[in-house]
Amino acid sequence: MKKDLLTIRDFDSKDIDRILKRSAALKLLRKQGRSYQPLKGKSLGMIFEKSSTRTRVSFEVGMYQLGGQALFLSSNDLQLGRGEPIADTARTLSRYLDGIMIRTFAQLTVEELARHSAIPVINGLTDLHHPCQALADLFTIQEKKKKLKGLRFAYVGDGNNMAHSLIEACARTGMHISLACPAGYEPDAGVLQGAGQDAARTGAEIALTNDPFQAVRDADIVYTDVWASMGQEAEQAERVRAFQGFQVDGKLMKAAKAKALVMHCLPAHRGEEIAADVIDGPQSVVFDQAENRLHTQKAIMEMLMAGKR
Repeated sequence: MKKDLLTIRDFDSKDIDRILKRSAALKLLRKQGRSYQPLKGKSLGMIFEKSSTRTRVSFEVGMYQLGGQALFLSSNDLQLGRGEPIADTARTLSRYLDGIMIRTFAQLTVEELARHSAIPVINGLTDLHHPCQALADLFTIQEKKKKLKGLRFAYVGDGNNMAHSLIEACARTGMHISLACPAGYEPDAGVLQGAGQDAARTGAEIALTNDPFQAVRDADIVYTDVWASMGQEAEQAERVRAFQGFQVDGKLMKAAKAKALVMHCLPAHRGEEIAADVIDGPQSVVFDQAENRLHTQKAIMEMLMAGKR
């Protein structure tokens, strides 16, 4: 039976553990210059309705390194852009491809695509979730801290797609997460409810506050994201006003543990959500995160498209 990755909750704790172990193994193989091609002869269709740097390059390069090919399909290249039903697109692509990665706006689009597809579907980003980035973040934290369970994770900023996937990732793995968001910009209630069920099983704590210093106090990881995501450009000025006091800067970092990691999924706006001396400082692992997108997504494709579970 085919398996999809639409949200973090599509992967149970065993799936996540396997993805993290395979990410490490695939990263080592790459470092050693050894070829490994479990997807030789297979094709991944990459549908983009949102622009991308890390998602496109990491999936395309990752598919090549695993022996397969990746096809870039913008919305302008597909009949989707002219109104073809998602269900018809899914059924058609299932006859040609071995997997689909889609980066789009609505989570419902990804869910409908997966419902009508006979091949695995990977959510490369929607307005509600960003599971591939969150899995790469878990891998990065595990690399640096040698564990996940029991760590204290602080998120400062918009309760957006990144926050949602991180909440789910922490709840699945037993990390405690505290989120500081301005009033009116809190995470989705449905996401919190689902993650709360996982947290009850793993012992993770999920806390919300409007005070960044409260969220960051004694944190092992401090994470932030842009204040205005793609599609929210018209809200930029309003959001800059609302998020005053939510910048991750040197003063805020003093509330975290001395060896706390600084994380950001990129692209970053230095001087807005994060200070330049913090993102470019010694505690920052943002470019390790970016690199690890490649290794983790290779592990995801191996699991879903080569059936290695």
